[in-house]
Amino acid sequence: MDFVDLFDRSSAWAARKMPSSTDALDGSTPCEEWNVRALVNHMIEVQHWLRGAATEGASGGPADPPPDRVGTDAAADYEAARQGTLAVLREPGAAEKAGMFLGICFVDQLMHGWDVAKATGQDATMPEDLAATAFSVIDGRMDDPSMRGKNFKPRIEVPDDAPVQHKLLAYGGRGPQ
Repeated sequence: MDFVDLFDRSSAWAARKMPSSTDALDGSTPCEEWNVRALVNHMIEVQHWLRGAATEGASGGPADPPPDRVGTDAAADYEAARQGTLAVLREPGAAEKAGMFLGICFVDQLMHGWDVAKATGQDATMPEDLAATAFSVIDGRMDDPSMRGKNFKPRIEVPDDAPVQHKLLAYGGRGPQ
């Protein structure tokens, strides 16, 4: 899997949801403990952390709570972080140095892009290939409840024949609707 391409595509999809976030920063999100501002701050903070993992090696995790990285234009702030992250990831050896964290961040941006879309009343339909790949990346890897934490609530059961986006969201503790 080309995780740089997957990160690019998932974060580009999330970026298309960002323009509506600027006027809804105080609004609630599917991540109950975060409003839209905190959610976008997290998405940007994850990218800053990923840059560090790609250049210096991973240490710890993204700051929690995330620092306030959103100014007056959340979409521009997100896109600037996205472009900066992609520039680092495209440097020779960077993706390899980031290792598994690149895959985790790909899933993070996709799922939280869904959160932004839901919070701002937009179409939250993920590209099916990205949802399928994201689900294959995390399926079975967070079955231990201690690994779930703030961003992944307990898994919600869905039928085996559910659409892959529903499976991904349910695995992340989000109701697909």
